[in-house]
Amino acid sequence: MTERIVILGGGTGGTLSANRLRRRLGDDVEITVVDRDDDHVYQPGLLFVPFQQAGPGGLVRSRPRQLHAGIGYHRAGVRRVDVDRDRVQLDDGETLPYDVLVIATGARLLPEETEGLTGPGWGQSVHTFYDYAGATALAGALSRFEGGRLVVNVVDLPIKCPVAPLEFCFIADWYFRVRGIRDKVSLTYVTPLDAAFTKPVAARALAGLLAEKGVELVTEFNTGTVYGADGDPGRRLVSFDGREVPFDLAVVVPLHGGAAYVDASPGLGDELGFVPTDPHTLQSTVRPNIFVIGDATALPASKAGSVTHFEGETLVRNVARFLAGQEPLAEFDGHANCFVETGFGKALLIDFNYDTEPLPGHYPAAVGLPLLKESRLNHLGKLMFAWLYWHSLLPGRDIPGVGSAMPLTGKRDAVTTG
Repeated sequence: MTERIVILGGGTGGTLSANRLRRRLGDDVEITVVDRDDDHVYQPGLLFVPFQQAGPGGLVRSRPRQLHAGIGYHRAGVRRVDVDRDRVQLDDGETLPYDVLVIATGARLLPEETEGLTGPGWGQSVHTFYDYAGATALAGALSRFEGGRLVVNVVDLPIKCPVAPLEFCFIADWYFRVRGIRDKVSLTYVTPLDAAFTKPVAARALAGLLAEKGVELVTEFNTGTVYGADGDPGRRLVSFDGREVPFDLAVVVPLHGGAAYVDASPGLGDELGFVPTDPHTLQSTVRPNIFVIGDATALPASKAGSVTHFEGETLVRNVARFLAGQEPLAEFDGHANCFVETGFGKALLIDFNYDTEPLPGHYPAAVGLPLLKESRLNHLGKLMFAWLYWHSLLPGRDIPGVGSAMPLTGKRDAVTTG
């Protein structure tokens, strides 16, 4: 009997997993991908939409068309997973039994969980760029913005692409300088962290860039309420400890959680709706025949596309081993790398994993892209990644010279931080 692999989610993790599994296992398995719609969005590109540097033509493509021949696609929402009976119940009434389940449904935005965020001012003075509709609305708001206090606020962690809010600040500085109104705009970055970023070396470098570009940094700010309307008390963020940050235009990264069906599936997820996962094998801690990839995991790794790409190799190998009755290999090291767009046609690159924080040097070897240093080359690398995403990452191909394990070659002071 042909074994059945069901993959929940047709985004980055689900698509590359399906394609890699198809190439590895061929007709020995039946692979079905499930998603609620057909629009695959290139999420890193959302950062550029508010600044009118990207549009739908390059960001949105058909989900099923990204899948190799022989992979089934079922358009429906997921109602729940019955982990005891190895089956998925869908919103359209269908039930899909599985021998292996791959959860790749990412993270969802939960703006309604923050008091006032979706109240008066939402979509007018308060925006997000973390979905396509929000990024498009923000583009109009920025084009009309002639000066005042612009605040970029991360409500809480974890979030998708942790460097994106910082990138927004850097590009906003460039954008307003090009428009000739930078002296009329006050930029503030508000974060719940005690620094600009989670990793100390990178945090110092990124805080230095914020200061250099005249962006105020407000740390340890846990947003409790957002007031987005004019009048008393005025537009402002209020933290749980009573601190306030006033604004004329706010760009907010809302609280994130896992997919809604996870909460409706007893025993599947944690309190945020993410799925507990072995950090090195990507096998869930819920059941041995459930594997998890990308933003859907509860791993202490960045929720970023590069992490999903590096996870794919380990996940596919371990799914194949599970089907063959073998123990999974503990191979994934938490590898992540991120291009950080800094404006003016430059970017810096950070590369790290569970144990080693971002270090200076070059990637992926001694001769390569500069790390923790602004350069035109890194900016071009970020732009080129979009092509690699559609033509290499999603089809499940390896990128020459770029392995899933984090390289130490080319890094200075390459020691683990534990």
